[in-house]
Amino acid sequence: MKLVIRRNQAAKTGILGGNKGVQFTLAYQLSLSSEERQLVEQYKLHDYPVTWTTLDGHRIPETLGQMMAGRSQTLSDVTTLVQNEKVVKDACDQLPILFQLVRSFGGEETIEYPRANAD
Repeated sequence: MKLVIRRNQAAKTGILGGNKGVQFTLAYQLSLSSEERQLVEQYKLHDYPVTWTTLDGHRIPETLGQMMAGRSQTLSDVTTLVQNEKVVKDACDQLPILFQLVRSFGGEETIEYPRANAD
């Protein structure tokens, strides 16, 4: 699995051509191995929520399928870009756990107690 991130900036101009600051773009796409894509198909994980966005007070999921297709955000400040990029990276950190879990179906897991790393 790979997360490809692209950052861009462009000058914002007014109607008369005046400078209105800078506009930032955060684009990202999740690239999966063929085995991971097969798991997504087999377990119908396209609609699996990877992260969430709040729009007009409503939580909207950003799904695994959307991230595979590629997403783009236009932002007015670099601080928000940095925060949103961190959210995407942190959310993608959890996907290997999901893939490990679905690989385990049909098998068995034994957990010794006390657990050394109880996460």
